[in-house]
Amino acid sequence: KKSKDPGSFMIPMIIGALPMGKALLDLGASINLMPLSMMRRIGGLEARPTWMTLQLANRSIKYPHGVVEDVLVKVDKFMFPVDFVVMDMELSLILGRAFMKTAKLILNVDDRKLKVRVQDEEVNFNVFEAMQYPNDKNDCMRLDMLDDVIFSASSQIQSLIPLEKVFIEAFECLNNEEEKKIEACLKNLDLK
Repeated sequence: KKSKDPGSFMIPMIIGALPMGKALLDLGASINLMPLSMMRRIGGLEARPTWMTLQLANRSIKYPHGVVEDVLVKVDKFMFPVDFVVMDMELSLILGRAFMKTAKLILNVDDRKLKVRVQDEEVNFNVFEAMQYPNDKNDCMRLDMLDDVIFSASSQIQSLIPLEKVFIEAFECLNNEEEKKIEACLKNLDLK
């Protein structure tokens, strides 16, 4: 039976204390890329100059800002040292084959699972459920109002729980005041 293109694969991650959202896993990339704006937002990182040139898919040549080495990247409960090529670009983080090898990453497209391993421990992600987006591009979602409530609730959850479960289980940790804030936000969304 023929299958549809599963699209791109992304993985949630944290650098330092800053949640970076989801980084793109690119099997075709031999390097890891970080936007210059993200490097500045993280702070404390120094890019060492490089003579490297990159040829992009559209055949254009780009010159990186530099290279930052041994950046500690947290994927769920695991920390990995990652070297990034820093570029002035608008994209999110791109993790290439070097990261995938370091993280002993296994992607099973058939089971829709992505596994990250360190020694005898592993963390699993369902990459397709976690990456679904609305099909109608004309829809407008207002999630920014809930960010503060979600982040305060998620900080109460133990770090050993996989990141993909945070949004499901975070609501179990809410106090009455936070529940009222969420209800108010949801009512506000229904009115619009």
